[in-house]
Amino acid sequence: MTTASPAPLVLVTGATGYIGGRLIPALLDAGLRVRAMARHPDRLDGRPWRDDVEVVEADVEDPASLRRALADVDVAYYLIHAMGGGRSFAGRDRTGARAFADAAEHAQVGRIVYLGGIYPEGEKLSAHMASRKEVGDILLAGAVPTVVLRAAVILGSGSASFEVMRYLAERLPVMIAPRWIHNRIQPIAVRDVLHYLVGAARVEGELNRTLDIAGTDVLTYADLLRAYARAAGLRPRRIQAVPVLTPRLASHWIGLVTPVPTGIARPLVESLIHESVASDSTVRTLIPDPEGGLTGVDRAIQLALHRIQDLDVATAWHSAAPAGAPSSPLPEDPQWSGGVTRGDERSRRVEASPKTLWSVIEGIGGAHGWYSWRLGWVTRGLLDRIVGGPGLRRGRRHPHRLSVGEALDWWRVERLEPGRLLLLRAEMRVPGRAWLELGVEAADDGGSVLHQRAVFHPHGLLGDAYWWAVWPFHGIVFGGMQRNIARAAENAAGPGPDTADPADPADEEKTP
Repeated sequence: MTTASPAPLVLVTGATGYIGGRLIPALLDAGLRVRAMARHPDRLDGRPWRDDVEVVEADVEDPASLRRALADVDVAYYLIHAMGGGRSFAGRDRTGARAFADAAEHAQVGRIVYLGGIYPEGEKLSAHMASRKEVGDILLAGAVPTVVLRAAVILGSGSASFEVMRYLAERLPVMIAPRWIHNRIQPIAVRDVLHYLVGAARVEGELNRTLDIAGTDVLTYADLLRAYARAAGLRPRRIQAVPVLTPRLASHWIGLVTPVPTGIARPLVESLIHESVASDSTVRTLIPDPEGGLTGVDRAIQLALHRIQDLDVATAWHSAAPAGAPSSPLPEDPQWSGGVTRGDERSRRVEASPKTLWSVIEGIGGAHGWYSWRLGWVTRGLLDRIVGGPGLRRGRRHPHRLSVGEALDWWRVERLEPGRLLLLRAEMRVPGRAWLELGVEAADDGGSVLHQRAVFHPHGLLGDAYWWAVWPFHGIVFGGMQRNIARAAENAAGPGPDTADPADPADEEKTP
């Protein structure tokens, strides 16, 4: 009886990075064994795939650690690149690539896969793009056969290129931009990048060459900004190109209007001076298209905005994407990724049982009110009705019980976990999307903790202006709400044993 040979072992460098963190689950889904390499392995703790991979601590500047990491590896993914970190970044890139190529040869690795960028042949490249090209050339010149996949702008939440585009489109209805904003690019969805990366491990034969990977649409960067505005429901963006805005000035300007660090924005902006269009489609003869075909620009942007459309996870707003959605943000993405989300978060100890506290929360709204500044709440409801919103006139269907999907004044019940969590989505007229979350946590001594969180995702510049306009009132509205909900629960508990039944109308509290 013969036994099946084990699946190929692949090494993923840069496992804590944007592409590496998304590639690993894709490789596991493809049935490959994965070894994840990181300089700080503890940063991989908590990843859902952590127990399914072998984790190794290694650094490209430490040859001995590289040899250990590459031992018995069939395919090695090289996903390391110094993002313009000081003047020596090109030297670090060069040294790291040479060390990796040598260690891979020593370990008799079967193939290296490297993700670089598309650039025009015969032109002087930016320092960032020139370094990425040099890394690919070093690996191709080594003894181990190498597949260099070259991509243009990658569309997916968390991608630095996408985040720069997101913030520019969200915050600037009118833009003054360099003239090369009209250069052509051929973006690719991150899900298609992962498809090609996984496929590169499976291509048969000894392949040592460069392959361009790109989406189906060729457009200018200005067109891409307009496409984002359409997908996000923003007004059309007006873009005026001027000849005097240098890449350095443009990167500082981006640093002012976006949270993307200048050290990351600058090399990306400098790369836009080149057109980035695939020069051949050979990759599609070696790696079949994904099922359903490649993802167009409009669809790729919509997928990246999935988190905004369906926000339904209470524990961490930035992790609301379902498993297997690489276009959406992941918890390990940079803090500046995923778009701007404003919030007001408070927690308070309550001298009442979780059961009693929950009875107050589930009875909120309608005739019971919102346990907050009544004049402000009623005034906001009237203003909402004036502009065509529901205001407070819808009330609630049942005085004590809620169910998912029902209306609650100007809110909609989006998620309900009885005794633990109520998540409401605002249906009032606001320039953005808003949620209110009320949660109950049991305390060790029989009491409870009230968690309250208001989240607002602004819609363009007007949304940001709205948030800051109402921000001074948050202490009154949200602070008062939390205090009064806690007080109502404590009054319902009374001085004796806490036995309040959430279904008993006698235990209800009116709005203070």
